[in-house]
Amino acid sequence: MSTITITMNGQKVSAQPGQSILRAAQAAGIDIPTLCHHPALAPIGACRVCLVEVAGQRTLQPACTFPVADRMEIQTESPKVVRARKFVLDLIFSERNHFCMTCEMSGGCELQDLGYRYGLDHWAYPTYTQRFPVDASPPHHLLDHNRCVLCRRCLRACAELVANHTLDLRQRGANTMVTADMDAPLGESTCVNCGTCLNVCPTGALVDKRSAFMARPPDVERVATVCSQCSLGCGVNVVMHRGHVLRLESLWDAPVSGGLLCRTGRFEALADGRPRLLEPVRKSKGEHVPISWEAALAAASQRLGATAPSRLGVFTTTRLTNEAMGLLHAIFVRHLKAAHRGASHSAAPGMTACRCGKLADIADSDLVLLAGSDPAQDQPVASFLIKRALDRGTRLVTVESRPTELTAFAETAFPPQQISKAVALARAAEKPVVIYGADLTPTEATALRKLEAKAVFIPLHPGVNTLTAETFELNGKMDAAACDTLFIAAGEENGTIEAVTRKAGPKAFVIVQASYGSALADRADLVLPMATWLERSGTFTNTEGTVHRAHAALTPSGQSRPDWDILGRLAERLGLDATIAKDAILTCRV
Repeated sequence: MSTITITMNGQKVSAQPGQSILRAAQAAGIDIPTLCHHPALAPIGACRVCLVEVAGQRTLQPACTFPVADRMEIQTESPKVVRARKFVLDLIFSERNHFCMTCEMSGGCELQDLGYRYGLDHWAYPTYTQRFPVDASPPHHLLDHNRCVLCRRCLRACAELVANHTLDLRQRGANTMVTADMDAPLGESTCVNCGTCLNVCPTGALVDKRSAFMARPPDVERVATVCSQCSLGCGVNVVMHRGHVLRLESLWDAPVSGGLLCRTGRFEALADGRPRLLEPVRKSKGEHVPISWEAALAAASQRLGATAPSRLGVFTTTRLTNEAMGLLHAIFVRHLKAAHRGASHSAAPGMTACRCGKLADIADSDLVLLAGSDPAQDQPVASFLIKRALDRGTRLVTVESRPTELTAFAETAFPPQQISKAVALARAAEKPVVIYGADLTPTEATALRKLEAKAVFIPLHPGVNTLTAETFELNGKMDAAACDTLFIAAGEENGTIEAVTRKAGPKAFVIVQASYGSALADRADLVLPMATWLERSGTFTNTEGTVHRAHAALTPSGQSRPDWDILGRLAERLGLDATIAKDAILTCRV
């Protein structure tokens, strides 16, 4: 692409035609202050903080929206520009309550930083003239209108990123306020509680309830990792202070989600109140007795090794890492040859002859055909991406036996017996994308394969690391009643796999590898405490088939250990050759 040359503060700078002054300056390492601007949102030039002086222009221009032109001359910190910015900031500080000493964001507020930058040491105009309400009705965050600067970042994030369109402005002038729907409390509105607005707010107007006033923003540390609540593999920043997790934030450069998180991934992942399993225990005379890791692994390996393959079972959650599932495969499939194997979820049916795509392909499609899946319920970020495409003109066609949240957005919703009509609409489209899930029936799958030459297919596997569980043959025939010994890798599952042990015989020896106490752990004859998703590193294969690396943010609690560490030690106890276990791990990364 051809470039042009502009002069910025007397410095020659290369820029792209049509690029904004702000982006050209950022590329050249020149700082232009902003307030309403956010890199993930379309610029609107509302706050006027980024005003610059452009030669030949009668007035100052907003750098975020004004395009560059060849040989343009720009001043970003001239006396005229500085005076204008101070005036703008004086006006902003004069509206509402911006007393930093009592604000949760003090030390990390963009408005406060601008005040320091331009030497604002007093109120130029009367302030605190009107008290505004605080909306604390949402379950996880609150909206303090007294701190709002009306930058509209939250409105734009709700519309442009999440495509939920809940937020807007009401009233006019100094009485203007952010509102939800038709002036409903946030907690009673169509808000999906994804929290995206929290991460774009430049002040303390939108606050996370869990972490409010727990630490000054400059004092926290962030660890980038992968959310393990569904199969998308969204990027997430774990915000910590002195070894404690405060909150989860958007990771804007994440390859799949691009900064998006859902309610489960941002808030509910930290809301598990179950007691942790902190030490290995073995049942003795009906009571759980703490034992050492050496004794626990010895007991597990002895029992597993002494059980006939036809009477041995393994059941796993799909929340385990690739490394752990590779070891389960090495131990139970290749070495012990367990006859009974099951997983908490089954993958979507394979479409081997079809062209597999990525979630990013949704943005370029002109028609999305959704079948056998409910992304709004199971993978909410995928539903955000679908609705964003609809805002740009993409059509949605669904095949469903019951209405879902996305039904209201569909051009047409067909019952399963009329899937051929949906296929005909997709065939007539120019760039169709087929999104399908594990609920797809064989008849529906056969009908969709007629689009293999035209459409891009995107599977939405349920669970988390379900694709790897299928690859490693961990989801086969399972009859818990036929097992004398049953190994259950429960991880962080919450009441979803207790049915497996209820089917097991009363004399079956049950080994449970889990993070939290539950009825499953109570039934277990041997409990191996496992680290949580925040306490372990490893890799996950997402629904697209892409491998993502997760990083531990915390040290494992008590004597708990990562899933792969427990299984690796168990493999050693069973006499597996080290290279076999290593190969099993590496297989999942190919």
